[in-house]
Amino acid sequence: MKTTATIGTAGAYVPVDADFQLKNNAEEIALDSNFASQGFWKDVCIRYFRNVSAVIGLAFIIIITVMAIIGPGMNAYTYSGQELSQKNLAPRIKFLEKFGIFDGSETMSTTTGSKEVNYYEEKELDDVYYWFGSDNFGRDIWTRTWSGARVSLIIAVAAAIIDMLIGMSYGLISGYFGGKTDILMQRFLEIANGIPRLVIVTLLLLVLRPGMLTIIFALMLTEWVGMSRIARAEMLKLKEQEFVLASRTLGAGSFFIIFKEILPNIIGPIITQVMFSIPTAIFTEAFLSFVGLGIPVPQCSLGSLISEGFNSFTTHPYQIIPPIVVMALLMLSFNLVADGLREALDPKMKEM
Repeated sequence: MKTTATIGTAGAYVPVDADFQLKNNAEEIALDSNFASQGFWKDVCIRYFRNVSAVIGLAFIIIITVMAIIGPGMNAYTYSGQELSQKNLAPRIKFLEKFGIFDGSETMSTTTGSKEVNYYEEKELDDVYYWFGSDNFGRDIWTRTWSGARVSLIIAVAAAIIDMLIGMSYGLISGYFGGKTDILMQRFLEIANGIPRLVIVTLLLLVLRPGMLTIIFALMLTEWVGMSRIARAEMLKLKEQEFVLASRTLGAGSFFIIFKEILPNIIGPIITQVMFSIPTAIFTEAFLSFVGLGIPVPQCSLGSLISEGFNSFTTHPYQIIPPIVVMALLMLSFNLVADGLREALDPKMKEM
């Protein structure tokens, strides 16, 4: 039975069910459930993996890291084992020599011209294979390259993490307390930054015993300045926000606010700076090893391998190519990953 509207006793209109109808505007007010269900880090991952160059950089880092772990154990040679009867052998790979490439032959430049030689055949080394060749002491360049990559990665990552902890804490404390504390801490930072990095590192390596820990310590003393400046700038931007005022009003202590309230909100720039500092540490370590202030023999790093290959570059150029390629790929890959993380972690980049 259809219900009709009626007029009340006082002449007022009395509404009935037929006067009301659902608008059915669910499509207009519908939310993107996929977007609404995404957390911050899930959104970061989605944005990062949309960046092709950043994904390629991450893939190269994973490949080089895996090879640095398993590469030295893929043959019977060691990074320090010498065989003088097999020195300066060109790269030779068992399955590729059938196609005329990596068959152990190399072109030598002499005073009378160029000639192609194969020391494997001359010395009757039929069952000997050096995938990257051997150096002037008969050491396997394949094993030494991946052992050097392992050392360089350990030094760079350890130095970057330690610098992050020191620089981040220094910058956050300086920016939060401000006033005379900030002035004194910044003047000390300017003095520390004014001393040339190479002077500090060289003096430390001359006073202390050369080695991996010494290089990490030297990098720790010189690489934290940039991180502290970024942390201080972020602190100055956030310390007057409402959530900090609310925590302070509720009685939270200064260090609780610094490390529990503000630090989680600046983790993006911190991670990005760490990724940018790793290739810088790799280059610094390689430079120190190149000039003879790095890893002592018989250990090796990418820098020491480049230094050794440089001495025989004109006669045996294949000896310098593997460490140079690995170091170049590492530095390029970390920079690509850092760029990708900067774009993924910055909420303002979503609108660009």
